[in-house]
Amino acid sequence: MKPMHPNETPSLALNSERNEPSLHDEILSRLRDHIVEGNIAEGGRVPERQLCEMLKISRTPLREALKVLAAEGLVELLPNRGARVRALSEQDLGELFDVMGGLEGLAGRLACERITDEEIAEIERLHYEMYGFYLHRDMHGYFNANQSIHQKIVEASRNETLKSAYANIAGRIRRVRYSANFARKRERWGEAMREHEMILEALRRRAGNELSDILFKHLRNKQTAAVEHLKTGDEAASEPA
Repeated sequence: MKPMHPNETPSLALNSERNEPSLHDEILSRLRDHIVEGNIAEGGRVPERQLCEMLKISRTPLREALKVLAAEGLVELLPNRGARVRALSEQDLGELFDVMGGLEGLAGRLACERITDEEIAEIERLHYEMYGFYLHRDMHGYFNANQSIHQKIVEASRNETLKSAYANIAGRIRRVRYSANFARKRERWGEAMREHEMILEALRRRAGNELSDILFKHLRNKQTAAVEHLKTGDEAASEPA
């Protein structure tokens, strides 16, 4: 065997260091999707043992992922009692969507001043990818592509303070933005796709004020669908078994 040079790092250690972050990211992504897609009831306790079995991991990496989701606002950590999915009231939704609409509107205006042709091309690619998911009624793929488009517009604003504020609010309403797609599903999906066509067209023309107005209205429509879904869930829960 060839002797190792004193300054040479073992490949196994390098691979381990490379793989650890990707494993953490994979666990985080799967756990986030599991919660966002409504597999745990709003306000419900996070079943750590079941999730460990599902993800084939120990409790330590699970709890590390839950800390990240708590920072995002998706779950709440309970002292010595695990975690639960954060529940939002109608007032919470109204306030959060108002702020989110304002942030996205500002991001759109700034993005039109600073976005590159390459970034517009990437958003356009995501748009047509999302349209494919829409045609196949693939909720998971549609939602992820949709979120990527909004995130790309925010990133194109080149404003770190805005990005930080956006991430904070986005995490808190990520679950309800997903579930809102089930409210008046067919017509809402069609409406949302038309709005995204308008978003892309305004972005291509770098029409900042127009894009800002479209994004704000888009979030307002999403808020209406989210509140409707919340009320439907409340009514179902109040009905006698």
